[in-house]
Amino acid sequence: MEEDDYNKAAGGRESVPSAANETVKPDLTLVLIGETNSIEIGSKNILIDHDEQRNVEHFSTKLYDLCGRHISVINMLGLPNIDEFPLNEEIHAFVMLLPNGLHNSHYSSGVQWLETTFGKALMAYVMTVVTHESDDKCESALTDLKANSSFVEKRYHTCRRSMMDEGEIIALLEKIDAMVCENAPHCHSGLMCDGNKVQKEQLEHKEERLESSLFQQSQTEDELEESAAKTQNDPVNGAKHSDKYDDSIRVGGESEINSVSSSATNKGEPDEDKEVNKVKDTSPTSQTVSPVTKEQDELEESAAKTECDPVKRPADVEQNDGNTTVGGESEIRPVQSTATEKGTFNVDMSGNVDKKSVEFSEEINMKKQYQRETEALLDRLQLQDKQQQKLTPADFFKVGPPVKQDHDTSEKDVAHTFIQRLMMLDYRARYIPVRQNIPEVSHSNPVEEFVTDDTDDDDFDAFYSTNVNFDKSKLKTHVHPMDVQMAVFHCSDSFFKQNMITKLSQCQYALPLLVPDPVTMDIGCPLWTFRQIRKSWKVTEIKDNSNIVTMKSMPICKAETPMVSFLRLGSPSLSKSELMNTLINDRHKTFFHRNCPGSTKSRHLMDGVAEIAWYCPAGKPNDAFTDCIAFCNLHGDALSNVKQRDILTDKSSVNVVLVPTLEQGDKNSAVISALHKSTKPLIILIADSDHDAVEKKKGKHKMGLKNKNHSDVSEELKKIIGKILSGPHESFQLESMAEVPGVKVDEDDKACQKGKSAAKEIVDLLQEMDVSKIKDTYLPCQGQLWHEWCKINKDLYHLKGNIESEKCKKQRKLMQIREDQFKVSCSEPMKLFIESLSSLPTTDKEYFLKWTQILTDALSTDDLPSNLQRYDEKWAEVLDLKNKHDKTDLLKRKQTELDEISTQLQSATFGLEHIFREMGQIYEAHASLKKQPERGQTDWSKYPELAAELMISGHPMELMDGDAGHVPLTWISGLLDEVIKKLGDKRVFVLSVLGVQSSGKSTMLNAMFGLQFAVSAGRCTKGAFMQLVEVSEEIKKDFEFDYVLVVDTEGLRALELEGKATLHHDNELATFVVGLGNMTLINIFGENPAEMQDILQIVVQAFMRMKKIKLSPSCVFVHQNVTDIAATEKNMDGKRRLQEKLDKMTQLAAKEEVCDAECFSDIIAFDVQKDVKYFAQLWEGSPPMAPPNPGYSESVQELKTIILSKAKQSAGITLSQFKSKIQDLWNALMNEQFVFSFKNTLEIAVYRKLEVQYGNWTWTLRSNMLTIENGLHTQIQNGKLDTVELNYLYEKMNKIYGEITNAMATYFDDDRDKDMLVQWRGRFESKIKEFHDELLRGVQRKLDEVIQQKNACKKLDDKKTEFENKLLQKSKELAHQLKDKANDEEELKKQFNSVWSGLVTELTADTKPIKDINYEEDQSTVLQELGFEWSLINESKISGRYKKIAKVGDYAHYVSLIKHHNFSDTSKQSQDDNRDNTNTKGQGSNSLSLWGYFKRIFMTQQIKSKSDVSHDENQLIRSLIDDVEKQSLDAIKSKPVATRGYSLTYLQEVANDVKLKVTEFESKSKYALKKEFTVDLLLYVFHRAERWLSESHMTFKGNNDAHSYVESKKMQYHNVFRSFCKGSSSAVVLGQLICDKLKSSTVEAVCNKTAIDLAGEMRCNFPAFNGNRLNLEKHVLKSLAEKEDFNGFITYIRHPRDQVETYIREEVQKYIFKKQRRKALNMLKKNVDDINTLVSQALYDTTEKVKTHKGDPDMWVEEFSSLLKDELAFGTVCCQNFRDINNFDFLKEEIQKGLVSVKKEMSRLSLDKIKESRMEPDQILIEQLCNCCWVTCPFCAAVCTNTIKDHKEDHSVPFHRSVAVNGVHVRNSVELAIEFCTTSIASDEKFYPNQDSEVLIPYKKYRTAGPNFANWAITPDGSKLEYWKWFVSRFEKELEDHYGLKFQNYGEIPSEWKTHSKKQAIKSLDEMFKL
Repeated sequence: MEEDDYNKAAGGRESVPSAANETVKPDLTLVLIGETNSIEIGSKNILIDHDEQRNVEHFSTKLYDLCGRHISVINMLGLPNIDEFPLNEEIHAFVMLLPNGLHNSHYSSGVQWLETTFGKALMAYVMTVVTHESDDKCESALTDLKANSSFVEKRYHTCRRSMMDEGEIIALLEKIDAMVCENAPHCHSGLMCDGNKVQKEQLEHKEERLESSLFQQSQTEDELEESAAKTQNDPVNGAKHSDKYDDSIRVGGESEINSVSSSATNKGEPDEDKEVNKVKDTSPTSQTVSPVTKEQDELEESAAKTECDPVKRPADVEQNDGNTTVGGESEIRPVQSTATEKGTFNVDMSGNVDKKSVEFSEEINMKKQYQRETEALLDRLQLQDKQQQKLTPADFFKVGPPVKQDHDTSEKDVAHTFIQRLMMLDYRARYIPVRQNIPEVSHSNPVEEFVTDDTDDDDFDAFYSTNVNFDKSKLKTHVHPMDVQMAVFHCSDSFFKQNMITKLSQCQYALPLLVPDPVTMDIGCPLWTFRQIRKSWKVTEIKDNSNIVTMKSMPICKAETPMVSFLRLGSPSLSKSELMNTLINDRHKTFFHRNCPGSTKSRHLMDGVAEIAWYCPAGKPNDAFTDCIAFCNLHGDALSNVKQRDILTDKSSVNVVLVPTLEQGDKNSAVISALHKSTKPLIILIADSDHDAVEKKKGKHKMGLKNKNHSDVSEELKKIIGKILSGPHESFQLESMAEVPGVKVDEDDKACQKGKSAAKEIVDLLQEMDVSKIKDTYLPCQGQLWHEWCKINKDLYHLKGNIESEKCKKQRKLMQIREDQFKVSCSEPMKLFIESLSSLPTTDKEYFLKWTQILTDALSTDDLPSNLQRYDEKWAEVLDLKNKHDKTDLLKRKQTELDEISTQLQSATFGLEHIFREMGQIYEAHASLKKQPERGQTDWSKYPELAAELMISGHPMELMDGDAGHVPLTWISGLLDEVIKKLGDKRVFVLSVLGVQSSGKSTMLNAMFGLQFAVSAGRCTKGAFMQLVEVSEEIKKDFEFDYVLVVDTEGLRALELEGKATLHHDNELATFVVGLGNMTLINIFGENPAEMQDILQIVVQAFMRMKKIKLSPSCVFVHQNVTDIAATEKNMDGKRRLQEKLDKMTQLAAKEEVCDAECFSDIIAFDVQKDVKYFAQLWEGSPPMAPPNPGYSESVQELKTIILSKAKQSAGITLSQFKSKIQDLWNALMNEQFVFSFKNTLEIAVYRKLEVQYGNWTWTLRSNMLTIENGLHTQIQNGKLDTVELNYLYEKMNKIYGEITNAMATYFDDDRDKDMLVQWRGRFESKIKEFHDELLRGVQRKLDEVIQQKNACKKLDDKKTEFENKLLQKSKELAHQLKDKANDEEELKKQFNSVWSGLVTELTADTKPIKDINYEEDQSTVLQELGFEWSLINESKISGRYKKIAKVGDYAHYVSLIKHHNFSDTSKQSQDDNRDNTNTKGQGSNSLSLWGYFKRIFMTQQIKSKSDVSHDENQLIRSLIDDVEKQSLDAIKSKPVATRGYSLTYLQEVANDVKLKVTEFESKSKYALKKEFTVDLLLYVFHRAERWLSESHMTFKGNNDAHSYVESKKMQYHNVFRSFCKGSSSAVVLGQLICDKLKSSTVEAVCNKTAIDLAGEMRCNFPAFNGNRLNLEKHVLKSLAEKEDFNGFITYIRHPRDQVETYIREEVQKYIFKKQRRKALNMLKKNVDDINTLVSQALYDTTEKVKTHKGDPDMWVEEFSSLLKDELAFGTVCCQNFRDINNFDFLKEEIQKGLVSVKKEMSRLSLDKIKESRMEPDQILIEQLCNCCWVTCPFCAAVCTNTIKDHKEDHSVPFHRSVAVNGVHVRNSVELAIEFCTTSIASDEKFYPNQDSEVLIPYKKYRTAGPNFANWAITPDGSKLEYWKWFVSRFEKELEDHYGLKFQNYGEIPSEWKTHSKKQAIKSLDEMFKL
C-alpha cells in the first residue's frame, strides 16, 4: 500500500475498514490478555464488541468512531497456548485486563505466561488495566501491584468492566500511545514474521510443496548441499551463527546441516563428516507439533541469499563429541539475516535500518525457535507436560514393577526408563537401547540391500560408488542420550534434580555446572543439586622421604580443590570429552563423548553446558594425582559460549584449550591471546600438530595431538597438570558460583532461601559450640536424661527385694526424669525448628529440612574422617594384640582407648534425626505428665502430626533410638496414630532388613525403592528407621496392601557398640525387626564364614522365637559382594553350605530356646534354591573412583522381583496393627523370657472379637432352642407329646444351625483378619457343634423330666377328669332341682358344699395330703444323728456363721489339735533354723519356710494365733469347702424330688458324705479341724441346697397332691354350679370353663415368652451382656467399686461365679423393674396381644371347621385345643355333660364375652408375674453368660476371662492383681504380700510353688512350677491397673481383719497406691480392652 494512501486512510473518517478492505494497515494493534471475566463483552463495549474467533484481528468500529483511527483489537483472553497466537502480526501493545480484587494473582499468572511464552523483553509492551464494577474502589490495586518488580506505574490504568465510558477509553489509548512512542520504532512481532508479498507467496508455495510444519521439514541431500554451497559464498555471515551455537548450524525444522571446519576439510576428513543431511520425519509424534513453518523457510532463503564474506564461513561446525544439535528430529540453527521482515524491525523515513531493532527481533525469533525445538524433543520423550508440572521425587518414590534390563525401550518411555535405572545406580542408564518403528540415522547410515540384474562388473563398480539409492526421507535420528538426561533435568523440580545429580555422581558421571535455560537462554548454576554429594579421598604427601596418607571426606560444595577447565575453540577432529576421561578414569566414560553407545551427530540441550567431575585419589601409588582435582568440560564451541568460557577460565586453576590449528589471525587467536596473557596456567592442545609438549613460558604449555594415541597424551597431560598443581595455584569451591555475576543460581529461589534462612537461624545458634556438646546443650531431653530413663525402665524387668516398693521408686524416678525433661524442653533451636516445621509452606518446608540436614551434617562431619581413621588404627592394634593372645594391661589400655574414641564418635554425630528424636522426647515427657504447653513453648501435642506429614512424604522416621537402644513407644504410637488419621488405616507390607555393619543394606534399599536412608553422612544407620513407600497404581491391583513399610536397622555388631553387651543388643534388635516384618531380608556381606556364623546364629534364634509366639514372617538371604555370581556350581555349593550352617545354628538355638527343631525349615518356610540371592560387588573397580557395578543393579531388580512375588501372597497388616506389634514386641523384649513375655495384642484383639461373635452365634442357637423348648413343653402339658427324640430336636434346629455354620464360614473367610483367625477356625467350629449338641441334649433331659412328671401323676390326672365330670353332672342335676331357689345364695352354697364334700372325699379316699418340708428341723435331726451337740448346731444357726464359711479369710479358729510327728533327726535342726530365716517369699505360700512353723506347732500342740495358719493351708481348707459344696449340690440335684418328692434321706446321705470328706482331709493334713467346722460346713451345704429342694418339692406337690388340687378348683366349679342354677345353657357354662382354663394358661405362656424376649433384649443391648466374658468382668468390677461392698468383693474373690450370677440377677431386676420398665411392659403387652390374637383366630377357625363338618362339642374342643397346643397349656375338657350344645356360633360368642374380662385382667398383668414363670430372664442369661472359663490364677486368683469353657489356649486375664487380695503373706509372719504377679514374673525373685516344696522357682520360669502354673499365660504389664491398687488401699483395714494379717514392713502399701481415686479405678478398667 502506498504511503499517501495509507496516510489518507489513517487520517480521515471517510470510511470504516471492512473485511474486504484487506490493504488497510492498522494504526495500532492491541492484544487483550487476561481472564475472560475481566470485562463484559457486548455491543456497547467500546474496546471490543465481539466475542468471535480468537487470534483474528478485528478492526473496532467504535474506536474508529471515537478517535478516527484504525485500531485492531485481538481477543486473546484466557491466556492461550502459544500455538493459538496470531501469526504475521505487528503488535503494539498487550493490554492485560485484571479484575479488581483478583488483580494480584491474575497479574502474577499473566506475567508468568507472557515471560514463558515470549521472554522477559515483552514486558515493555504491556499495559496493565484493572477493571472494576461501577461502584468499586481501586485505590489499593495500584499499591498491591507496585510490589511486583515487573510493574511500571505509568503503564497502569483502571476502567469499568463494561468499557462503555469514552473518557476512560480515550485515557487508556493515550497511555498506550505514550508506551508505543517509548518503544518506537519497534513493535513486538508475532510468532511469525511476515515479509513482503512476493517473499510470502514463495514461502507459502514452498511450505505447500514440502507439506511440512515446524520440526517436520524434509529436504533431499542435494537441496541442503545446494543451500550450503550458497551459504559458503558468504563465509562471513554464513559462519556467524555457527560460532555461536557450538557444533552445528540449526534450522528450526527437522533439517540438519553438518559442516566441517575448513581445517578439517583441508586435511581430508571422511566424507560422512562433510555431508549435509536433510531428513524428513513422518513419525506420528512429529505430526502433532505446531504447524508453523514460514519462519523456517524464510531463514533458509535468507541463508541462501547471504552476501559473500571471505572471513567468516560456516565451516566452524565441530564434530566434537559426535554431536550437532537437534531440535526435534534434526535441526538447523536459525541463521539470522538482515532482510527486512515485517514486525521484526523498522525502516525509518530515510531508509536506514535500525540495527538494535534487528538484533532484538533476531534474538526473540531465535529463542522462539529454540523453544519449539525443545518442545518437540520433550514431546518425543513424553515430557511435554513436565515443563510446568515438574517431575518430583514423589513421582518415583513408589514401589513399581521391576525395571526390565535387557529389553529395548520405545522412545516415549526412554526418559522414564532412564530415571528408573539411574535411581537404582545403573550407570548404563545413559545407554538405553531405543526401539524405533522406523529406520534411524545414527553414527552410520543404515545398511540397505539392493537386488539388481547387473553384471558382476557392474556390481563391483557399484561397490565403490558413494551414491546410496534409498529414500533418506524415511529416516530419523534418535534422541541423543545426553538430551534425554538434560530433558529430564529441565523437567524436574529442584528436589528431584538433586536426587538425580546425586545418583549421577554415585555413577561417577560428570555433573552439569553451568546450564543454559532452554526458555530464556540465561546461564544457570544448579548449586542446590550438589548439596547432597559427599566425596572421600586420600591425600598423599611426602614428608621426611615417606608418604603420608591423610583421609578427607566432605560435602563437595565445601571442598576447595584445584579445577582444570577444558575448552575447545572451533571444531577439532578429536574429542575433548574422551581425552578428559583418560585423565580421570580411563575405564569409565565420566564425560559422554561421540564414541559412546547411542551417540548421534545431533544434540540439542547440551550445547553451552559445562560439566564438572572430580578425581579422588585412593592414596595408592598408582593414583593419577595426589589430591582431589575438579575437571570441568564446556560442551560446544567456546567461541560461541562466551559467558560460560569467561566464567570457567576465571574460576579454574588450569585452562586446557583444544584447537584445530594454532595460527595467528584466525578466529581463535583473540581468545588464546587473552588466555595467554592471563596469570592462569594454560595448556593448548593442537589437533593439527604433532609436536611434543613444550613449556613456552612459565605456566604456558602447548602440545600437538596429531598421530599420538590417547594413552600417551593422557600421561603427558597428567605430568603437566601435576607439575602445575604441585606449585601455588588457585582453588575452586562450588559455593563460590553463587557470587558469579550474570549466573542464575538455583539456590536464589525464594523458597530455597526461605528454607535456608530458617535452617541457618537454627544452626547459627550451634555454630560456635563444640559439636560433642551440642546435643547435651540444646537437645537435653535425648541425652543423659533419656538414657537414664531407658536404663531405669529396663530395670523394672529385673526387680529384686520388695519389688512393688522398688517398682514404685523407679516409677517415681521415671516421672522425675520426665519432669526434668519437661523443664529443659524446647530450647531455642528446637523452638525455631518446630515453628518452621509448623508454619512453612510445603516446598519451603522441604528446603528447610534439607538445609537443616546439610548444615547440621557439616557441623558433625568436620572431624569425622580423622576420628574414623584413629578408630581404624586403634582397632587394628587391638586385633593384633588379640591375635597374639596378649593378656597384658596393654590390651586393656588399648581397648579403653578404643572405647573412648567410639564414645567421641557417638557424641560427635549430630543430624536431623537427633532433632526429630528430641521432638519425640519432648512429646513423651509432656504426654507422661499430661501438661499443657506453657507460654513460650510450642504445642507438643502437634508434634506427631508434623512428623506424620513428613513420614507420609517419604522421610525416614526413627523407630528405635540407636544410642539408647530403646523404642519410644509413646512417640511412635502418637506418630502412627496421626499417619492413620491422614491416610486411613491402610494395609502395609513390612519389609525388615538385617545385616552386619557396613554390609550395604541401606545402599541396597535406596537402589531398590529410591529410599532416603542416610548412607553418605559418614556414619552407619543407628537404631532402626522406618520409611513408608506407596505401591504404585500400575501394580496396586496385584497386591492386598497399599504401602510397603521398610524397616532398616543399624548393623549387627556395630562398631559403636563393640566391646559392650553386643550379643544381647544384636539378639534384641534381630528379634524386634524380624517380629515386625512380614518379610525379613538377611544381608550377608562377603564370604567370611565367621561373620556368616555370627549373624546366622542371631537370625535363626530370632525366627525360632517368632515360631514360638506364632508369628511367621518369610525370609530372603542376600549374599552381597560375591566375586563370581555367574558361577552356577559355586553358587550351588554356597547354598549347600548356607543350608548346613542354618541347620547347625537351628540345632544350637533349639537347645537355648527349648524348641524341637532339627533344621531351619522346621521353624520357617524356607527354600534354599529360591530364597537365597547372590549380589555382585557394589563397585566396578576400586573406590573412590569406581562406578557402581551394573550387575549390582541387576541383582537389585531380581531381588525386588522375589520380594514382590512373595508379597503378593501376603495381605500385610494395617498400620494400627503395626503399631500394636511394635508395642508387643518391645514389651516382650524388655523381659528376658521373650517367648513367655510376648503378648500379641493384635491376636488378642482378634480373638476377643471372635469371642463376641461366638457369643452371638451361641445366643442365636440358645434363643431359638428356648422357643422350641417352650412349645414342646406346652405340648407335653397338653398331652400331645409323650416322648422327645434327639433326632426330632435336630430337625427342629437344623435350619438355624445351618445359618450359624454359614455365618461362621463367612466370618472366617471374609473378615479382614482371616489370616489370623484361621488358627482358631477348627476349634470354634467344633465348639459350636459341641454347644449345639449339648444344648439339644440338655433340652431333651428337661423335657424327659417333664414327661416323667406327667406320667407320674397320670393316675391322679385320670381321677381329676373323673372328678370334674362327676362334679359337673352333680351340679347340673342339683341345679335343675334348685332352679326355683336360684336367687338364694345361701341355699345354693349349702347345697354345693354338700355335693362338693362328697366328691372330694371320694377323690381323696386313698391319698394323704403331701406335707411341706420342715427344713430347719430336718437339718438339726441329721446333725444330731451324726453325733453333734445341739448347742453347737444352735449357736451356728443363731449367729449365721455357717453362711460365711466359704468367704472366711483365715480358718485358724477352725483348726484344733496338731497331730504328732517324730522329728528325731536332730542333725537337721540347725539346717531347718536357717531355713526359718530365709526371707524368700512365694506363692505356694508366698511365705517363709514351713519347717520352723511345723516345729513350733509340734512343740506347742496348739494354734496360738491366726497368723500361724499359712496362706496355703487356708487355701486347702477353702478348696475343701468348695469341693464339698459342689459335690453335695450335685448329689442333691440328682435326686427325683420333682417327681417323687422330698425325703430326709437325701440330707442324711449328703451329711454322711461331707463328714467322710472332712475326715479324709484331716487324714492328709498335719492338723485337725474342730467340730464347729464340720457343723458349719454341713449347715452351709444344706443352706445352699434349700432353695432347690423347696422349689422341686412344691412342683411335686402341685402335680401330685389331690387335696391341694381340689381346693384350687372349688371356686371355679362353684361358679359353674351357680350358672346352671340360674338357667345358663351348656354353651355358657362350657364357655366359662374354657375361659377359666385360658386365663391361667395365657398368663403362663405370656410370662414365659416375655422372659425369653427380655433375656434376648438384654443380651443384645445391655452393655454388660452383649460382649464377651471380659466385658462382663469389667462391668462386674465396676459395679463392686461403685457400691464399695467389701463382702461383695470377697464373694467375687472367693466365688467369682456366684458374684457374677448375683450381678446378672441384680441387673436384670433393675432393667425390668426400673431402668427399662416401660420397654418390659410393652413386651408383655405385645405378647398378651399376640396370645389374644391367636385365641381369637383359633375360635373362629374351630367354629367354622366344626360347622362345616357338622361336628359335636367333642370335635370342637379337640380342634380348639389342637390349634393352641404349641402356645397354651389348655388341659382336658370333658364334654359328656355338654352334648346338648349344637349352636357353636353361640358358644364362640360366649367364649368371646368371657375373654373380654380375661383380656382386661391380662392388660393389668404385673411384671412380677414373670418371677413366677417357668422361664426366668436372669436364669436364661446366667446359663448363657456363665458358661465360660472360671479357672483362677495360681498367684492372685484373678479369673481367666476366656469366653469358651474348656478352651485349649492358655488361661489369661488382661490384668492381674495384688496377691494381697488373695491373702498371700510372707511365711512365718503376719505381713501380707502386696506385689502383682505380673510384676513378679518380670523380676529376679523366686517362689515356692506349694507349701510342701523346698525348691525355689524363679518367677520368670513360673510355668515349670507345676500343671496349674504351666497353662497360665502371665505377661508383664507393670501392674498398671489402678483398680486393684485402689481396692487394697480403700479396704486396707477390712482386708487385715478378714485375713488376720497386716500391711506392714514388707507388705506396706506404697504411698502412690493411696493417691488413686475410685473414679480413676473405674476408669482404669477400660484399659482391659486396650491390652
